[in-house]
Parts: sequence; C-alpha cells; structure tokens
Amino acid sequence: MISVKNVHKSYTRNTETIKGVSFEVPDGVIFGLLGPNGAGKTTLMQMMSTLLRPTSGVITIDGLNARDNLLEIHRRIGYLTTEVRLDPMSTPDKLWDFFAELYDIPLKESISRKEAIFYKLGITPFRNKKIIELSTGMKQKASIAISLIHNPPVIIFDEPTNGLDILTSKQVTDYLLELKNEGHSIILSTHIFSVAESLCDEIAILVDGRIVAQGSAEALSQQAGTDTFEEAFFKIYVENHVEE
Repeated sequence: MISVKNVHKSYTRNTETIKGVSFEVPDGVIFGLLGPNGAGKTTLMQMMSTLLRPTSGVITIDGLNARDNLLEIHRRIGYLTTEVRLDPMSTPDKLWDFFAELYDIPLKESISRKEAIFYKLGITPFRNKKIIELSTGMKQKASIAISLIHNPPVIIFDEPTNGLDILTSKQVTDYLLELKNEGHSIILSTHIFSVAESLCDEIAILVDGRIVAQGSAEALSQQAGTDTFEEAFFKIYVENHVEE
C-alpha cells in the first residue's frame, strides 16, 4: 500500500512544484496520475521512490516512512522511469543475472522468475542480443522486467508505454493488469487517455502541482458532465489551471 499525505516539494524558496498532494493506493489497485508536462507527476513519483525528499508531508510504503527506511523501501518497490539507461553492450539475460545477484535472489528462484517474465513480455527470443541492438519497445520491456526482478509489492512506473507501438503497449498493459490481479499496488503516470481509462481503477488529475479531481474515468466524466473521459480531462484542466 502507498500513502501520500499532504506532500509539498519546493526547489526554491518562492516556488512550489508539489502543493499539498494526498492519496492512497491499496493493494491490488492501479492508480493513475494524469496531467500535462510540468504538472509535477515525475517529481511526485521520484519522492515516492525516495530519489527526492519531500519538503514537507509524509509518504509511506507498506506502512514504512519513506524518509527513514530507505533500504527496506527499496526492497519493496519497483521503479521505472523514462530516464532508465541499460548498459548498451550487455544483454537482457546478463543484466537480469547481475541485478538478481545484487538483490540476493536465490539462483533457482531467479532462473524461474526470469523465464516467466521474459516469456510474458516476449523478451525470450532477444535475451542474448545486446541492448544497443534492440528496438525501443524491447529495451522498455527489458527495463520493466529488471525493475520487477525482486517481485516488489509496490510498483511505480513513470510513462511505462511511452514511445511503444500498439502491440508492445498491449503486452505491457496486459502484464500490469496481471500484476494488479496478483495483489500489487501500482501507480503509474501517463499522458495517454486510453491507457489511463483502460488500466486505472482510480485516476488523479494533477494540475500545477495539485490534485484537482480524483476518481474512476467514468466518475470523472460524470463529475465534469462530459460524454468522454478525454473531454472531462480538458474541462477539468481549463477550470483549474492558472497562467502565471
């Protein structure tokens, strides 16, 4: 479970990037953060993954304060960002073995998990190819597999389908749904309405560092009085965005 309570983040004295954000993500739920570039999605996810410290407020992962339990938090989360860069001269197979050893995963368990995840994501035929030789989609799937190598209960993904073709995106979203059904808490950011609508049980619309609306895609459409979720987002954004 993820809990974010009244979190603020300031990079300078007079500017707040995140302005009092609160929400919870129970086990077995996919929670989406939807907003334009600059809304604060990545900053919020970096704080949840302990890469950044909140200026104020509390973030807990499985009941542990993210500020005070870094090592244990790292064991409990899988974090994927669009900034991940895999060693271009290594292979998915070698990278998996390297990180499995870092996480002290028993060899038999590592091999079994690797075979299962590589098969589900379609990595198996490319497992011994160098990263530099892989397509964008295959690199992304290899990054996803490695970020989940330790089977974390909490998954934090920043734009997991960004730049992927339709078929690769479907493989990734199907796998996320499978993880949800296994009881993982998943939070993802996206700017793709169809991904948010089809994947997320709950969606928070982030505008200028604040959550201005939250609910299912259907509930948000009803709240905005629109026929589609996409129309609801734009209406909610226009009503809450302040030009500076």
